[in-house]
Amino acid sequence: MDEEYDVIVLGTGLKECILSGLLSVDGLKVLHMDRNDYYGGDSTSLNLNQLWKRFRGEDKPPAHLGASRDYNVDMVPKFMMANGTLVRTLIHTDVTKYLSFKAVDGSYVFSKGKIHKVPATDMEALKSPLMGLFEKRRARNFFIYVQDYNEADPKTHQGLDLTTMTTRELIAKYGLSDDTVDFIGHALALHRDDRYLNEPAIDTVNRMKLYAESLARFQGGSPYIYPLYGLGELPQGFARLSAVYGGTYMLNKPDCKVEFDMEGKVCGVTSEGETAKCKKVVCDPSYLPNKVRKIGRVVRAIAIMSHPIGNTNDSHSVQIILPQKQLGRKSDMYVFGCSYTHNVAPKGKFIAFVSAEAETDNPESELKPGIDLLGPVDELFFDIYDRYEPVNEPSLDNCFVSTSYDATTHFETTVTDVLNMYTLITGKTVDLSVDLSAASAAEEY
Repeated sequence: MDEEYDVIVLGTGLKECILSGLLSVDGLKVLHMDRNDYYGGDSTSLNLNQLWKRFRGEDKPPAHLGASRDYNVDMVPKFMMANGTLVRTLIHTDVTKYLSFKAVDGSYVFSKGKIHKVPATDMEALKSPLMGLFEKRRARNFFIYVQDYNEADPKTHQGLDLTTMTTRELIAKYGLSDDTVDFIGHALALHRDDRYLNEPAIDTVNRMKLYAESLARFQGGSPYIYPLYGLGELPQGFARLSAVYGGTYMLNKPDCKVEFDMEGKVCGVTSEGETAKCKKVVCDPSYLPNKVRKIGRVVRAIAIMSHPIGNTNDSHSVQIILPQKQLGRKSDMYVFGCSYTHNVAPKGKFIAFVSAEAETDNPESELKPGIDLLGPVDELFFDIYDRYEPVNEPSLDNCFVSTSYDATTHFETTVTDVLNMYTLITGKTVDLSVDLSAASAAEEY
């Protein structure tokens, strides 16, 4: 191990694996280590026995739940926007050849105590029971403006400068009600709270366009895709990719200690008495606890069920967003459903997750509105973890630390962090103008 590397990556969480892949493809010499004997770090997928051991402390789940190996339960469940940045990044690295995707059945929003399909186009707006007749017309006009909007063509701007106009001002121009604004901002534009209303409208319009374009991509009921066998496939795909480019992966390396020189710059990593030299270190917060600060907690319920989530048109895979205002919260709650159709559970079994940022000292009870939507459950587990963000100055110590995963059930925030880190590490930006058809395996299923 006494070699010198350009970058040593610690932890095989999704963010670290994407960065390791991007850097390997760039021709850098990368060593990737993990203290665990499995891939995925915090964002790993567990089989039933592993899930049981982690949350129940016993090895033996009941037989009626089916074979352990048929379960792939994500610890950080997230869907991918079909045309989103993560899919573009995966295609850029060519890791898509190791993965098979399948479209997600449904995208829903919780409004006034009920679940509704998220309308994404002007035609869907006219059919949606979320709005009354006159509101539908106003929403349709707004959707048409967004669909036709082209940043490069001022004729489509209708005299509005969305880089200076706030989202609140743009929405007021169309006279939309608070409930309509709620589903547009949280279920289409995927904002996590209401701060976006006072920010430039261009961001929300681009997010809405991404949703609509992703929805059109597979002609399905949602804009999301998800890998067969769950997200645990991603880190393993990147490990294979890295090997192709000469990168080295080492699992089960305990006590990875980051070494610093006299100037406080990273110079290597020691494990089991051996030191590998390097110029830069990329890692998750657990490897450099003195360079991060706690920024919150995520609480998540994991349910094993024998039926799809109610009122979702029997969707076998689904996202439901519960906007903060509907629950009297400061941030949104998310319900994520998947099943045997994505090969993450045995036939006839469904897995549902309810996630939120913890806002009280009794986080499990905060999830009640989401859990109530699930119906009867066979088993229910609760997971709570702290979230951290880096506080170091990478230009001084050459340490690049990722931020912990948030409660969202889609990848847009995760991949933004990865691309920002990539730019910090290399001074370059990832070219995301790729041929999206490279991730179209979904259509074959």
